[in-house]
Amino acid sequence: MIKIGNREIGRHVKPFIIAEMSGNHNQSLERALQLVEIAAEAGVDALKLQTYTPDTITLDVHTGEFFISDYSNIWNGQSLYNLYKEAYTPWEWHKAIFDKAKELGILAFSSPFDETAVDFLETLNVPAYKIASFENVDIPLIRKVARTGKPIIISTGMASAADLDEAVSAARAEGNDQIILLKCTSTYPATPANSNLATIPHMRELFNVEMGLSDHTMGVGVSVAAVALGATVIEKHFTTSRAEGGVDAAFSMEPHELKMLVEETERAWQSVGKVTYGPTEAEKKSMNDRRSLYIGEDMKAGEVLTAKNLRNVRPGMGLPTKYYDLVLGKSIKVDAKKGTPLSWELLL
Repeated sequence: MIKIGNREIGRHVKPFIIAEMSGNHNQSLERALQLVEIAAEAGVDALKLQTYTPDTITLDVHTGEFFISDYSNIWNGQSLYNLYKEAYTPWEWHKAIFDKAKELGILAFSSPFDETAVDFLETLNVPAYKIASFENVDIPLIRKVARTGKPIIISTGMASAADLDEAVSAARAEGNDQIILLKCTSTYPATPANSNLATIPHMRELFNVEMGLSDHTMGVGVSVAAVALGATVIEKHFTTSRAEGGVDAAFSMEPHELKMLVEETERAWQSVGKVTYGPTEAEKKSMNDRRSLYIGEDMKAGEVLTAKNLRNVRPGMGLPTKYYDLVLGKSIKVDAKKGTPLSWELLL
């Protein structure tokens, strides 16, 4: 069993919802703390940050492959360095953000992007770690995180089965089997059509791990579908308002949507239930509203049942309708008024 803080993860409990702040604080600590409040009010289980600096994630180079020149990319026209300078969460803010989360009753942790970030996050005693999709092939980082002994959540964007086998094996080689994989499509935003959620149960069986979804689509439909397929963790980016902008605002949830995510994924989890046949306890009263066989007009003892005096009607207190052909032409042994449920005692 995996626990993050005091919260169990698994199909026996409602989904664990992670609200990803990312760079949507727009370099304002006040806004970052406001986002923590929004997350708590929505009812999420955890808030997540990203821990890096421009210099720990890329080089201070603004040309060539270090410059984004792809019109389909929402960050087109920026250098990697400047993008990460705009998006990163100052390390000196982390404690204040984590303390605010604790005060409001939700967990808080982060995605480290290099080994120095892990060392820093350990000083804050985070309850878990998240490996981002772009880092799921960084085996030294995964080993470093695994050695903390804390749960490790790995997004699977772009990763082949072989890549994931290496990542999971690296964590397990360090004695850490508290692994959660998140199905992820690393496009921003992603679309339902390229989400391929059928991979969730397959990946669970292939790697024998807990499964979830890191969801970059708009709305809650894909996350709800993931829960129906066995996802136990859902991660979504969120912001105060998409109209206010921010590095990830275009594919982030607004406060009312985040609340809806919490509510609808829990409903999806409740609806999955267990394999069952026959009436549930709540349905038993409805059994009386089925059709059954009734005497359709006043009859005397010895009269024969015909298509005229034997009716297939509601409610369901008579013999089941499957016996209609069997009893047709049989005589009744006592008088029966219209509306009498047909029974074996009436016939035999």
